[in-house]
Amino acid sequence: MPDNAKKSVQAVAIGSFDGLHRGHNKLIEALGDNSALIVIESPKANLTPARRREEFAKIPCFFYPLDIVKNLRGDYFIGLIKRDFPSLKRIVVGYDFKFGKDKGWDKYDLKSLFDGEIIIIPEFSFDGMGVHSSAIRRFLQDGDIYRANRLLGREYSIEAKVIAGQGIGKKELYPTLNLDITPYLAPAQGVYATRTRIGEKTFCSVSFIGNRLSTDGKYSIETHVIDEQIEIAPEKLRVCFIERIRDNAQFGSLTELKAQIAKDIAIAKSAGDACYLTLREDDTHARVVER
Repeated sequence: MPDNAKKSVQAVAIGSFDGLHRGHNKLIEALGDNSALIVIESPKANLTPARRREEFAKIPCFFYPLDIVKNLRGDYFIGLIKRDFPSLKRIVVGYDFKFGKDKGWDKYDLKSLFDGEIIIIPEFSFDGMGVHSSAIRRFLQDGDIYRANRLLGREYSIEAKVIAGQGIGKKELYPTLNLDITPYLAPAQGVYATRTRIGEKTFCSVSFIGNRLSTDGKYSIETHVIDEQIEIAPEKLRVCFIERIRDNAQFGSLTELKAQIAKDIAIAKSAGDACYLTLREDDTHARVVER
């Protein structure tokens, strides 16, 4: 957002907002009109890196590099915010908010540094768990897409560049698009029911993450778009993760592998063919599948 857009902002929430999950939504709900997010941008953000936060927050986001603000005294940081947002009347933060050099200032210091309204949002729990980006990362690294999506309030999605692959899939198995998902966090190795969005269209898909144990052993991330012929590979696409189908496994032949992929495709097709980037509490995909 351009700097002149800051002049009309009357309420801000401050944080890293990586993940833009249900807990973050509670901060956004407390903002009111003419509001924005102040995003402390870390290069380690890997759930909603760069400016995808604005897509999910649905309000303007203004980015402040962590490497710069982490060395400011707390009063200097709040002074910077007040100068940048001259109409500011309200600041919203989470219960564990800390800021300034060595995180030496916390939510209580805001009341002496800012003469407007301070709103402190308590820890938000969902499914009996505190909702934190660290918990979502842990579930993704464990391959627990169901719980990760529950805490996010939407399907975990990544944007990827399409890169060259082995070429075996198209010739002997099923054609796949090979992906570079940097800087996103990859879920655990395995096969997943997914939705792949190419341009404005969304397709049912099945995606693989892991070492190709049955061929060259190299690590890859690949998606097969089901029942579609992709004649020209796109430069970019988006993959939304719905359900983990199975672990990565080694097969004795390409024939055995192809037979298993056919089963994976059948499961993935039953997971749906639309990409829902926001979910109600009772919406997140969950079911028991006989394998």
